[in-house]
Amino acid sequence: MLVYPSGVDVSSSTLRFLAERLRRRRRAISCRWRRLDAGRQALLALAHLRMGHTYAQLAAGFGVGTTTAYRYVTEAVDILADLAPTLADAVRAASTKAFVLLDGTLLPIDRIAADQPYYSGKHKKHGMNVQVLTDPFGQLLWASPALPGAVHDIRAAREHGIIDALAQADAPCRADKGYRGAGGTVRIPYRGRWHSLSAGQQAVNRSHAKIRARVEQAMASLKNWRLLRKLRCSTTRITALVKAVLTLHLASSDR
Repeated sequence: MLVYPSGVDVSSSTLRFLAERLRRRRRAISCRWRRLDAGRQALLALAHLRMGHTYAQLAAGFGVGTTTAYRYVTEAVDILADLAPTLADAVRAASTKAFVLLDGTLLPIDRIAADQPYYSGKHKKHGMNVQVLTDPFGQLLWASPALPGAVHDIRAAREHGIIDALAQADAPCRADKGYRGAGGTVRIPYRGRWHSLSAGQQAVNRSHAKIRARVEQAMASLKNWRLLRKLRCSTTRITALVKAVLTLHLASSDR
């Protein structure tokens, strides 16, 4: 395999953040020596998450075996996933905001037609359903565990306990029509054809759409990490990957 210099469009502070966590991990397990130091391991993991490079490509570029590249990435992802905010953390943050935005996104996966539970009829492709909560400005607060793509948004929200948690905290939430019947503090636009709505209902729906447009920033923030644009790993690893990306996104936002 040919090897060439390349770049990863993440900040140096993000690299330092991950490298420090890896150093702490190595000290905790009394790791004396590895082929790559913590800084290089952090760069390898970021190249995988940000650029979507395969383990074979990473192994060639960093001069390690494919198995070693897999082990390094898995370790980094698990460390980052453990640092991701929980739903309880997000709800506490939501209680200090005027409102929060709730939406779901489909992360495409490489499954075939036979894998029916992963097929989303809405998006006409196989994937995993991930729910996100953001603040009124579209900044990510939380990302849910991944569920098969066939799961509808309202069902996913209920399974994760999002609706009940927001209701208990009395945190106002704005969502789209896919959450019809959610109840609690979740508010959705008025249903019906545009011409059949009253002038007041149309005004409410226009305002609602302008507010909810900001949640698209959160989806874009997630999918800027190219690995999430087409996942080719086991579906059991996708939750950890999403949480790892969320941790890195929040870490870079804080700097």
